[in-house]
Amino acid sequence: MFFGKLLPKEGNFFGLFNQHADRIVEAARAFSNLVLNYTDDHLREKYTQDVDNAERAADRVTHEVNRLIHTTFITPIDREQIHTLINLMDDVADLIQDSAETMALYDVRVMTEEISRLTDLSVKCCERVRDAVSMLGKIADPATAEAALKTCEEIDRLESDADRVMRSAMSKLFREEPDVREVIKLKAIYELLETITDKCEDVANQIEGIVLENS
Repeated sequence: MFFGKLLPKEGNFFGLFNQHADRIVEAARAFSNLVLNYTDDHLREKYTQDVDNAERAADRVTHEVNRLIHTTFITPIDREQIHTLINLMDDVADLIQDSAETMALYDVRVMTEEISRLTDLSVKCCERVRDAVSMLGKIADPATAEAALKTCEEIDRLESDADRVMRSAMSKLFREEPDVREVIKLKAIYELLETITDKCEDVANQIEGIVLENS
């Protein structure tokens, strides 16, 4: 057993990254369904639970990756890169859950067009994150590395789109909403949803660094 511990092993990091990215997309799509069906109490509860389940599953993957970092002799990429990437990805899942929880805690009654648009952009960002993550294990291939970088650029563009929607949403909110309580509620939701896309961009930047250093 002692000598077995000394044998080099790589750990299934890329597989775990893919598992986590799948959970992020599950959470994002469940949140999107929550927004679409918000007036139905039963479906609202169902999709909120789906978000929670996906976030908890993502947490388990994160814990496993962080455990493997400390028990694996040889890692396929730098340990700090692995640690940073998985924790940034977990931040995305946490923010999706935070958005669902905040809507319940603040008793948000109506889904605005801006919430729908920001949600749609968040889902698209999460799907592109999954696409980029799926390529990490094959970035020794120049075509795959290039495709990963292009996917990261697309995430950057989606984040810029979310910024524009956010600015427009805030302007409209402060001009047209007379109820201060609604302003506070919606401002918090808009900011959380825009932060999801920000964090996806952080993941994309980390993936770009990994690709450039290891391809």
